[in-house]
Amino acid sequence: MIARVAVWEPMPTDDRDWLVDALSDVPGVHAVYHLLDPETGNGLSVAVFEDDAAAQQAGAAIRRRAEEIGWHDGQRPARVSETFYQVLRGRP
Repeated sequence: MIARVAVWEPMPTDDRDWLVDALSDVPGVHAVYHLLDPETGNGLSVAVFEDDAAAQQAGAAIRRRAEEIGWHDGQRPARVSETFYQVLRGRP
């Protein structure tokens, strides 16, 4: 398994359910979380995937859905960084 962690400064707080919904039918997506520091407004986007192929499919699904809804038509915060990690241990 692999985990993707993206840092946002600030974290978008508008309706992002479309993103979670876009991943609901992607095989190999185990978890998706958006975390917010209420004091700073910064946040993390954390997702856990079965493998690299699932992560790539998830990214493609998000890009397709963003295009469909015109997500990039307006000014939006951009992530500061994105890192992929190998999951060594854990429990759902």
